[in-house]
Amino acid sequence: MKKFIGLVGTNSDQSTNRQLLQYMSQHFAGEAEIEVTEIKQLPMFNKPLGQALPEVVAELAEKIEASDGVIIAAPEYDHAITASLMNALSWLSFGIFPFVDKPVMLVGASYGTLGTSRAQAHLRQILDAPELQARIMPSSEFLLAHSLQAFDENNNLTNPDVAKTLNGLFADFLTFVDISQQLNHAHEAHKKEAENFSWENI
Repeated sequence: MKKFIGLVGTNSDQSTNRQLLQYMSQHFAGEAEIEVTEIKQLPMFNKPLGQALPEVVAELAEKIEASDGVIIAAPEYDHAITASLMNALSWLSFGIFPFVDKPVMLVGASYGTLGTSRAQAHLRQILDAPELQARIMPSSEFLLAHSLQAFDENNNLTNPDVAKTLNGLFADFLTFVDISQQLNHAHEAHKKEAENFSWENI
């Protein structure tokens, strides 16, 4: 069975994006293990002296490295991802490279009608950076609109069409992970590129 990290892309205590990942963890329990993982415990990024990483960052990187893939639930603030998610990705690309060639699925929940389409587009750009080089599932936006009304008292999605869409995308992600695991011939080279990359030397 595949093991995924479900990354909560916010430090908010009340988030329908966390709720969405919790739903996915329960709903897809027969197909994969999804560990809902927080980022709110990470300190604010500040390039550490001697490049020593905080223990919580190293632990999160190890979890991602050991996983078969990552599902990121990203809220949208001002047409972009949250500052806390940007902070987490800054840590996870500083001397450590757990996202290199890692299969990633993007989902998002929003109180409004547009879901998180702009935040997901923003996140795709970031994850494609030389220090991250994640392998993002293409053509696969899952945008949960009106998320405050989307779940019942048992944390199940109330709209069967929305649930059907998510079921299809998750099935695609399982296939995408299988394919990605075969596309590993250049993984060491990609990791070396990430390690050697420096904006200061451009």
